[in-house]
Amino acid sequence: MVVQVKALACERPAARGLPLARLRVADVAREARQLGLVATISDSTVWRWLNADAIRPWQHRCWIFPRDPQFAVKAGRILDLYQRRWQGKLLRDDEFVLSTDEKTSIQARARIHPTLPPKPGVAMRVEHEYVRCGAWAYLAALDVHRAKVFGRCEYKAGIAPFERLVDQVMRQPPYNQARRVFWVMDNGSSHRGARCVARLQQQFPRLVVVHGPVHASWLNQIEIYFSIVQRKVLTPNDFPSLAAVEERLLAFQSYYEAIAQPFEWKFTRHDLAALLNRFHSPNDALLRLAA
Repeated sequence: MVVQVKALACERPAARGLPLARLRVADVAREARQLGLVATISDSTVWRWLNADAIRPWQHRCWIFPRDPQFAVKAGRILDLYQRRWQGKLLRDDEFVLSTDEKTSIQARARIHPTLPPKPGVAMRVEHEYVRCGAWAYLAALDVHRAKVFGRCEYKAGIAPFERLVDQVMRQPPYNQARRVFWVMDNGSSHRGARCVARLQQQFPRLVVVHGPVHASWLNQIEIYFSIVQRKVLTPNDFPSLAAVEERLLAFQSYYEAIAQPFEWKFTRHDLAALLNRFHSPNDALLRLAA
């Protein structure tokens, strides 16, 4: 009986015709009684049985299976660059690695009533209602080994705005005299494919485009910086104008560079191989189906 209840908890509700996305303890107990597995059973008993095997049908976790056939190759190149290596050789002092992307739809929300500062026993109070004052696309590049940030605000993302960011970086020292400058980027429409490579290298022959695999933003260190910006600069969102958003974003770049160190990136090719092997093991396949 215990095994049958656990098996029930591991099924998807739709398989039993239940109009539920996930099962909770009370749902499992009710279904067990209706199926005749038990005459009576309490929710606490069901929880105790499920807890014995760490079965949590009320939880869920999202995942994406690597579908790029060259995932290991593309990801490995980026991981090598983070360790200052390219094609098996160490980078020289005049070679640099930048991570780049866009953070879109950064709104300026002017609150109906002024935000009140914190005081003893009372948190900062931010009015729920606001007026939208427009939105920016924030384009940025991070020198991963120097913790240097270059960014700009544009009304929208696209090929031309992205190339303005590249131009902004590549025309200043030390990048304008570098042996090579590697740009790690995803496959967004602003910088996708062979045409992007040809355009950028025609303008800047020392620039090397390094595209990551599809759905692998977690390999792009600029995303870590964007998460810091979201927490420290944009939350809560209380700006009287778009100009105020731009002013704070660009000021934060200088503030960040003054206090930050390069990210301590520990994920290596060895870790990548172990991760990909898990996706191909039979046991993990069963775990993914149950997740």
